[in-house]
Amino acid sequence: MSGDPLLIAAAALWGAAAGLLVPRPAHRFSVTPDEEWRTTCPEGHPITGPLGPARCRACGGRAYGPGAVRVSLAAALVCAALAAATGTRPELAVWLLLAPLGVLLAVVDFSVQRLPDVLTLSLAAAALALLGAAAALPEHAGDWPHALYGALALGGGYFVLFLVNPAGMGFGDVKLALGLGAVLGWYGWGTVLLGTFAGFLFGGLYGAALVVARRAGRKTSIPFGPFLIGGALAGLLVGAYTA
Repeated sequence: MSGDPLLIAAAALWGAAAGLLVPRPAHRFSVTPDEEWRTTCPEGHPITGPLGPARCRACGGRAYGPGAVRVSLAAALVCAALAAATGTRPELAVWLLLAPLGVLLAVVDFSVQRLPDVLTLSLAAAALALLGAAAALPEHAGDWPHALYGALALGGGYFVLFLVNPAGMGFGDVKLALGLGAVLGWYGWGTVLLGTFAGFLFGGLYGAALVVARRAGRKTSIPFGPFLIGGALAGLLVGAYTA
């Protein structure tokens, strides 16, 4: 584990800056499957640019979508934790580039219980491509073939769960599992198992808490993607620290 405060601070600043770009695409992608991606603010004014804060100049700078401060803080904390666990190894650059995309996916899924293909498949493709580049650099601590096998194994496992119980496992979760399996597989099968178990644990605890608070029933659908991402983050932190 790296104790370099400059590295951690730089990663946190990167995460905070990248997090500020998330609210606008989160608003655009937070629609139901039968809707087109949003191209306007809630008042109907055109959105300018794919990334950035969710504020409308025509509405006097009024904010819409997810809160920029909360998203930026979440991204900063994630990136700082990844830097602390990974240190200066080349795969850190991969984690820092993928982290904002993971935050965006979590925000969208919490909003509308949907994981858009354009985001999940981009995550999988970017993870494998970037890890392939990291594998060519010295001092990396993972293995690219294991990343590929992890993507196939986790995606295949979730596909089986989807076939067994489509109501409990969405196909978006299956596609998300490809990218998460790649990043977890980089550090080996133990990390894949840990990240997968943590995701189910986090999701189960959240669902149980909703039932206890009487905000949901046992059959109430909950967004599972954020917990898969949170579990993958927990597994990745442990994998990076112990690598």
